[in-house]
Amino acid sequence: MATSSAPVRLAGIISLILGAIFIVAGGTTWAIVSSQLSAENITVSDDAPFLGGSTVSGPFSAYAQAEVIDMHARESSEGRTYAELGALVRQAQNDGDEALAEELQAQRTTVMNGSFLRASLFTSVVAFGVSALVIGLGVILVIQGLAFNRLAKAAAVPAVAEREAVHTH
Repeated sequence: MATSSAPVRLAGIISLILGAIFIVAGGTTWAIVSSQLSAENITVSDDAPFLGGSTVSGPFSAYAQAEVIDMHARESSEGRTYAELGALVRQAQNDGDEALAEELQAQRTTVMNGSFLRASLFTSVVAFGVSALVIGLGVILVIQGLAFNRLAKAAAVPAVAEREAVHTH
């Protein structure tokens, strides 16, 4: 006796609906992040490792600008980190060298601002990645839904034939 294909068909329909929702949600998120980045009118610095001169509007241009910000911040601080500069500021203050303390604090502020800008750009890179993941999952769910519906139809054909054979005897 054949089993009902209704649960398989229902799973297929649910997968199709969820897949479509995921694709739309991922695409919408990608578009929003891209338009928000574009609205900031950020241009990748010409000395960036790649994409110099392009507008920051996608994951690669955001990453390129984040890398060049890091490069500039490190150059301005002679390669020292925010934490290292903080220790040097305290040491200069303890030594009574206020001029050096002010210079190091200015470098520390530059490094801090660079870190904040990089974090913001990396947040957008992550948002693009999550959007791509959601779109990919949506595509997989649509394919799964189509496969389930095809299986449900294939299972229904022998069930109909079996019922007809029972009724003719």
